[in-house]
Amino acid sequence: MISTDIIELIFSTARIEEVIGEVVNLKKRGSNYLGNCPFHNEKTPSFSVSPSKNIYKCFGCGVGGNVVQFVMAHDHLSYPEALRQLAKKYNIEIVEKHDPEYDEKEAEKESLYSVTDLAKKFFTDELWNSEEGKDIGLSYFEERLFSKAIIKQFELGYSPVQKDAFTQHAIKKGYKTVYLEKSGLSISKEYGAVDRFRNRVIFPIHNVSGRIVGFGGRILNQEKNLPKYLNSPESDIYHKSNILYGLFFARKEIIVQDNCYLVEGYTDVISLHQAGVSNVVSSSGTSLTVEQIRLIRRYTKNITILYDGDAAGIKASFRGIDLVLQEGMNVRIVLFPDGEDPDSFARSKPAEEIRSFIKDQSSDFIKFKTNLLSKEAEGDPVKRAGLIKEIVASIALIPDVIIRSEYIRECSSLLDIKEQTLIFELNRVLRKNTPKQHREELDAAITDEIPFEIQPIENIQSIKSQEFNIIRVLLLYGNQEFTYSWTDENNKPKDAPVKAAFFVINELMGDDYVFEHPTLQKIYEHFTQAFKSQTIPEETVFINHIDPDISNMVITMLVSPYQISDNWLDKHGIFTLNEENNLKHLVISSVFSLRLRKIEFMISDIEKKLKDVKDEDILPLMKNLSDLNRLKMAISGQLKRIVLR
Repeated sequence: MISTDIIELIFSTARIEEVIGEVVNLKKRGSNYLGNCPFHNEKTPSFSVSPSKNIYKCFGCGVGGNVVQFVMAHDHLSYPEALRQLAKKYNIEIVEKHDPEYDEKEAEKESLYSVTDLAKKFFTDELWNSEEGKDIGLSYFEERLFSKAIIKQFELGYSPVQKDAFTQHAIKKGYKTVYLEKSGLSISKEYGAVDRFRNRVIFPIHNVSGRIVGFGGRILNQEKNLPKYLNSPESDIYHKSNILYGLFFARKEIIVQDNCYLVEGYTDVISLHQAGVSNVVSSSGTSLTVEQIRLIRRYTKNITILYDGDAAGIKASFRGIDLVLQEGMNVRIVLFPDGEDPDSFARSKPAEEIRSFIKDQSSDFIKFKTNLLSKEAEGDPVKRAGLIKEIVASIALIPDVIIRSEYIRECSSLLDIKEQTLIFELNRVLRKNTPKQHREELDAAITDEIPFEIQPIENIQSIKSQEFNIIRVLLLYGNQEFTYSWTDENNKPKDAPVKAAFFVINELMGDDYVFEHPTLQKIYEHFTQAFKSQTIPEETVFINHIDPDISNMVITMLVSPYQISDNWLDKHGIFTLNEENNLKHLVISSVFSLRLRKIEFMISDIEKKLKDVKDEDILPLMKNLSDLNRLKMAISGQLKRIVLR
């Protein structure tokens, strides 16, 4: 378990705009940063990052949190994993302390990570330092023109011919066979455990945080009964559908280029990287999944798929590309010349020529699909009708109405068919698909991508709105002072500076106030405890709170989607009258508004009781009602003077 001191150091060291800026294209907006939310599909940026408060908030889907919560949500990590990732990024040494209640599942995952890391070191050591590794593995990589630098960057390795070389190495190091088998590195046989990847060159597979989760192995001999490539099986740390090979090395450049190149194999990725084209990832030979598409969408909405010219293979991948369109991404296709694939092309051309080729040869998917299928349907009316239906079905998956319209217009020209005919077919498909499709996709998006339940503050009714405002004032302005005026017992005017938080807490404690909203009451109790020692809790106490309800509530209060421009005074000579300029009015009116609303509800409660009360109980209730109405009028008068002053 990570000590509290180390956790506090990680929170204080990690810069949220730096961490989020690695995966989201952020633009400066006043004192904050703004970008497209990585947790839901949006066209207009509503994702705000506040460096001063070290928090983020999306005003589209409502998700928010601190820097650790972002890493947890974005990289699908547990709390300890997110802390370790940030500690590694900022070179903070973590000293673990023993906790008998440490989560068993997390401990098992850490054991698997430890085994895969040991395997990576073993394979790289074999490649560079054993005679067999150098003669077979290293010579293979050198034949593919991989430089030593790129081999080390991707941590490539070699697994020797001996059937249990790694298994025996791990056992001698004290690793349990159960974890060797769960990670897929060893396979149990009747005569003992053997290595899964023996006699293969090794491609370690990194997750988005850079940890090894699995391996790919390529056999170098010509044995027909063995697969050319072999991958790790599914495990607690490796889920093929959630992994893109090379994403850890590509994500920064994907953001810079605002485009992701998608290829098929490991060597395609590595060769393009070596050629200077590093915004490239691979699905590792598997069919593209929605989870992989969403991984890419975190960094860019533009994806360019690079093919080696095999028409049959391209058509087989159309379903995967339709999934990309359905996720609202822009898809382009590049075909390499006959006999070339991304790997061979990258090894024979300089980086600029590769980029120029991709740029010049890329075609948007709908146009590409139309041209490709049109050649097959030429002269056959039935095939042509099927082609039109297939093209329109793809266009119908695009969520953006304007983009759909543009594609319909372009296909009308390409297919020489009336635009209205295509629109009619499109509407038919949309009517057929929309109800079921939207329900399922929306439910999946909410379940998969929004990691915390957000309190719908805008829907809080009754007195909770006033309670929310009081806590917001405490958080935003608690440490600020204003001059408070009053009349002493001798009827003499007095004034003195007072901190906003002390004024509010003193007033509410005098009323013995208890908040109706449970989370707001928890936050209030933090302030009342601090008040006893004449201190005011820092924002970070709540932002980094272990209770996600408190953390989410506070972040909602601290981040606003609107910001008054500093240029109004400079450009127009207009002084903006904001909350900080009117702190005294804000604080006092917030307290009086809460009191007034509380009294209104007490009055309403008595009025309801009077409808069914017995005669003997009417007089006490009427007296209470009269007292409350007089108090209501007095507070209303004071509140009106505060507002109008």
